[in-house]
Amino acid sequence: MPTPHAQEAVTVSVFAQRFSPTRRGARLARRLATHQLDLWDVPHGSQASEAVELVVAELAANSVLHGQVPGRDFELCLSYDYAAGVVRVEVSDTHPRCPEPGPASQPSGEADGGRGLILVEAVAMRWGVGERLGPGKTVWAECAVPRSPCHPCR
Repeated sequence: MPTPHAQEAVTVSVFAQRFSPTRRGARLARRLATHQLDLWDVPHGSQASEAVELVVAELAANSVLHGQVPGRDFELCLSYDYAAGVVRVEVSDTHPRCPEPGPASQPSGEADGGRGLILVEAVAMRWGVGERLGPGKTVWAECAVPRSPCHPCR
């Protein structure tokens, strides 16, 4: 008689939410992301939390500024792979224009913006752009998060 296999522990947690394509929506996405990280034992104010918060802020702001389609929300999805120690941030919108992955071009010193993806590139392990179901794209980034002994899967 075969021995029963123990069910493997789930090592990935996911948070997903849609937001209005406004500055207020981008701010709420950032605040809810830090709250969710805290629930996942990534303490508010830690280096890992601040890195993910910066990535969410920049990708959400880009979606609002450059990816807005009237009447369409943007979506934030966070996934935390406890075993790998990685949080993946995905921001999806319905605008077809995509940022170019790779070394971000430097804006002029007097420009008010244009540094968001440079910041993302600086704090994330990697980032890119992918297709999404339906129109638009998903811009994603992955950040290292130290493993915590608080989570039962670790």
